[in-house]
Amino acid sequence: MLDLDDIQYILLNRAPARAGRYEFLSFDSAAAGRAWLSAMVEQVHSVKTMRESIADERRWVTLAFTWNGLRALGVDEAALATFPEEFRQGMAARAEILGDTGANHPDHWLGGMADPGLHAIVLLFTRDVADRARFQEEHAGLLAHSPGTAMISALDVEAVPPLDYPHDHFGYRDQLTNLAIEGSGEAPTPGSGGPLKAGEFILGYADELGPSTGQPQPELLSRNGSFMAYRRLQEHVGKFRDFLAEHGETPEEQELLAAKLMGRWRSGAPLVRAPDKDDPALAADPQRNNDFNYKRDDPHGYAVPLGAHIRRMNPRDTAASMNRHRMIRRGATYGPHLPDDAPEDGQERGVAAFVICASLIRQFEFAQNVWINDENFHELGNERDPIIGTQDGTLEFKIPTRPIRRRITGLPAFTTVRGGAYFFIPGLKALRWLAAGS
Repeated sequence: MLDLDDIQYILLNRAPARAGRYEFLSFDSAAAGRAWLSAMVEQVHSVKTMRESIADERRWVTLAFTWNGLRALGVDEAALATFPEEFRQGMAARAEILGDTGANHPDHWLGGMADPGLHAIVLLFTRDVADRARFQEEHAGLLAHSPGTAMISALDVEAVPPLDYPHDHFGYRDQLTNLAIEGSGEAPTPGSGGPLKAGEFILGYADELGPSTGQPQPELLSRNGSFMAYRRLQEHVGKFRDFLAEHGETPEEQELLAAKLMGRWRSGAPLVRAPDKDDPALAADPQRNNDFNYKRDDPHGYAVPLGAHIRRMNPRDTAASMNRHRMIRRGATYGPHLPDDAPEDGQERGVAAFVICASLIRQFEFAQNVWINDENFHELGNERDPIIGTQDGTLEFKIPTRPIRRRITGLPAFTTVRGGAYFFIPGLKALRWLAAGS
């Protein structure tokens, strides 16, 4: 059984939020960090408390720490050494592995993300902007009375208008694939696969290969925790719209091209189920909008191109050991909405996302290196993920059609990495242990 009263809620549930705030902190001493944490820990929601209070609650808090942050809180060196190498190094040091080159390199990141002095993140989701403002004021007051704890940077997130469902600045519907984890109480929707072993995402439980081994020590610190990769991706909306206009003569052709790049229409309807025209009713039906496979339904990519974003990020029945590479995704959009008829305005907007997993190297880094940035994925030869892959203008995107496939060359970068970090999300008992002085 899962310890639902000890697992931070974000691992198993999404908050019904329209706004939020991420605050990145630094501690100048273990005593300072522990004093701040002692004041914050009771605001953190477990899965159990989140589910019991969801109708009345208006904000949900998650706390997580970098490896340097655990050290700053006073975790001893012997325990720190038991954490995985990739977590100890941090995301910035893994740039080459992740494909963070050129404009994506950590040298260009914002908000102190590549700074070894980044120790913690306060992740907040709220019902609306007013709730976010109240929390911001309260936390600012706490920091003012917490000498030695400082905010390095912050990022406000907010749902993008005008649609009434979650979507990014490009207009693509979000939150369509929901993993089911054994013991979570959640049932999988058709097409999402069977329930996965909890140890694929939460430390201390059996994974798809059997009982957990090699967990960070002490067990009190690692059990019911997880690792989290944070990525801040700027979306170049004007460039994206210009690309569609360049390669599609009519609005209908442009929408089809947008769907081919993603693998879904912007409504969320999957091309496997709606290859010729959008189907918003299909998109809105959780019993149908994810119910498809590729080897069975679209082996050659005539509906969803072999290099499309969703085919790369979730190859489904075409990938070996698929259950060992699944990830939990959370996050939100930031920056102002760019109206459909407006030119690029120079303001930054994008997605601030989190990938939650038990193994950063086997899950997140594998996806970045093999699924997103491998040019020969599905033997394509000269492609990367068209939405979030590292693009330098030399690669292409191929769309299978009869009798001759369409080949678009010189694909531009529609997104740029603006920051990132590796965090550890402790369980509630571990948070209290850290606050008390490990």
